[in-house]
Amino acid sequence: MALAHQITNQPLLSFPPCLPRTNGSNLRTATTQFLGHSCCLKLRDTARSCVVVCASSSAQAEPKSGGGDGDGGQEPYEEYEVEILKPYGLKFAKGRDGGTYIEAIFPGSSAEQTGKFTVGDKVIATSAVFGEEIWPAAGYGQTMYCIRQRVGPLYMKMQKKFGKWDGVAELSDKEVIRAERNTGNVSTKLREIQMQNYQKKMEQKIQREDDLRMGLKLYKDGKYEEALEKFESVLGSKPEIDEASVASYNVACCYSKLDRIQAGLSALEEAMKAGYEDFKLLLPSAIEANRRLLNPYRQPPW
Repeated sequence: MALAHQITNQPLLSFPPCLPRTNGSNLRTATTQFLGHSCCLKLRDTARSCVVVCASSSAQAEPKSGGGDGDGGQEPYEEYEVEILKPYGLKFAKGRDGGTYIEAIFPGSSAEQTGKFTVGDKVIATSAVFGEEIWPAAGYGQTMYCIRQRVGPLYMKMQKKFGKWDGVAELSDKEVIRAERNTGNVSTKLREIQMQNYQKKMEQKIQREDDLRMGLKLYKDGKYEEALEKFESVLGSKPEIDEASVASYNVACCYSKLDRIQAGLSALEEAMKAGYEDFKLLLPSAIEANRRLLNPYRQPPW
């Protein structure tokens, strides 16, 4: 039975117009490994013979006046570009502004080899799913959709945040005390911030539950791209371990329906690492979806 929908060129998610790449380069061919499968990729020329092509340019603007630690100052603004291969070795998180930020860089990964990424950097643009087009990073779910499904080297345009970013983490007690050390009312302020952090956590939990519920509805309606955006949003919002395992498994099922085998296998692996075990309960077509993931070269029996 044919899939309800299969991606051929550009996903149905609403993306802004494409961005130009800052420079061009010749192509060469290399081979890499992903989830045990060998694939042939085209890489751009680089001064180093490694699997990563580092940034070709960067832009930096001077910080605005009013520096110091006051509220009026702003951090320096710097951009850089980089290309990496799967497995990328990056963990992303959803910021308070809905953007996509680097939460962790895995040792020995393609991302670490560039020497460019730092925790907290923001994704500004990425490669399209196919070809040489560059798409601006919109919402977190849409950006992760592009990153997961990318065929070939992944181009990323990043904004360096110098370790300070608009992330989902709450202020620590130490940060609160430091910020309020001159007010003479640290204890009261600390309790206030702790209560705000608790309320924020509860709001995020409710939002994740809503996203999971809406994602399931969209999945059952056959709107797999829209469902992916909801499930990816859950994964980027500091989910609890059970929420992460469920959302990762849902992502795997969506990619299976879209016949995106490698992206689905990656999400399925994340679900198993997070402890997901009940592969029959979550979605009506879970068994069929994962049979297609685990046996991508065999025709389904239905």
